[in-house]
Amino acid sequence: MNVLSLFNGMNTGRQALENVGIKVNKYYSSEIKPYAIELTQHHFPDTIQVGDVTKWKDWDIDWKSIDLVLSGSPCQDLSAAGKRDGINGKKSSLFFTFVEILEHIKSLNQNVLFLQENVGSARKKDIGIISIALGIYPVRINSSLLTAQLRDRYYWTNIRTKESMFDIVSDIPQPKDKGIMFKDIITSGNVNRNKSKALLERQSFTYKDKFSEKAQNFLVNREKFGMILIYEKDFIRIPNKIEMCRLQGFPDNYCDILSTKKAGSLLGDGWTLPIIEHIFKFIKQ
Repeated sequence: MNVLSLFNGMNTGRQALENVGIKVNKYYSSEIKPYAIELTQHHFPDTIQVGDVTKWKDWDIDWKSIDLVLSGSPCQDLSAAGKRDGINGKKSSLFFTFVEILEHIKSLNQNVLFLQENVGSARKKDIGIISIALGIYPVRINSSLLTAQLRDRYYWTNIRTKESMFDIVSDIPQPKDKGIMFKDIITSGNVNRNKSKALLERQSFTYKDKFSEKAQNFLVNREKFGMILIYEKDFIRIPNKIEMCRLQGFPDNYCDILSTKKAGSLLGDGWTLPIIEHIFKFIKQ
């Protein structure tokens, strides 16, 4: 397949395709975060970086050859954790750039496949706008079925569809629950939840002495805002790099070339690998 991945992040789409046995011919990545590009090129040096998504008309791509378009457009204006400016907000409105690109490719290749992802906490109005723009309604899958974290997401895709009343719906079945618990993926300590809260991009803190009373109180106070905590014998900590990889379904060493803070930023802002694998299995079928 020839693939165009917008808002590529840590390249989960490419890894998922490889893991389910789908051969990639050319993989175009639109990404501007330097350490995301660094991690992508480390694992897949043949990735073709095309740059800023807003400059897509300048890209040197054989558009009619694209078989699959991937998009995880920004969720900050849609998420309940944000300011709720909606799909027309400054960041989340980049979704419409994806629509422009997809429509351009469709005009040359009407069989192109696509996958668009966004947060489960988005308002119904915004879900409706996205669905109308894409001509398809999403499937809602929680990463908790295949990992140890609660990560509720919508997925719009024409990889497999069905007609429902007057609408076309993404017909990806729910994956079978693997029963992976939070306690199963930690390297040490204890947890007080069966499933981790959703890993967030800002899952980090800057205290040099993480064992100080000030740092420990900060963690306790931030838990209600989504901070994930692990309890050791004498202190509290946030997930380490290995645990964050496991929460998103990646191998323990996947982010070894990055600092914990950079790895957490990409993993917290990215896709859950086994969920994307589950969706891509239906490409083969």
